[in-house]
Amino acid sequence: MTTTITEQELDAARKTWGDALIAISKAFEEDGLNAATEIANGALDAAYGYNLGPVLFKPTLASGDQTFRPTREGALSYFVGHNDKYPLDGGFAIKGWREVVSQTSASFIQGDVAMWMGRVICTDKDGNVTKLDKSWGYKKDDQGALRIVLHHSSLPYQPG
Repeated sequence: MTTTITEQELDAARKTWGDALIAISKAFEEDGLNAATEIANGALDAAYGYNLGPVLFKPTLASGDQTFRPTREGALSYFVGHNDKYPLDGGFAIKGWREVVSQTSASFIQGDVAMWMGRVICTDKDGNVTKLDKSWGYKKDDQGALRIVLHHSSLPYQPG
């Protein structure tokens, strides 16, 4: 098993993340919160490195004392909402997403650690587009799976 991360693995990881976002949205619309939560739980377990320690997660639309989400519970709440501990979460992944495309600015790979930075463009079922500035840090785990250990997201700066 090779431990060195490749650009192809980074591409596949971003596609998997975007596909999960779409699947969570569709499950919520078709079968409700429980179905969306089940898919979100699976996506978190498959993509994120909570098995390695805290994940450095700064969601796009989080603020105050809950801006940073190093726990799995905080991430799940961000994606599907409906958690009394995180009352401001509206559920980013249940907003009707239909397409997620990433545009790479740059990536850095050194052995079993990689970082990626760029723009992620999410389109909802009504054609509305949300552009996000993203940085992801990845580490390969003992089974050779690429895990997100850093996820920073923000809206593009709008000069005033």
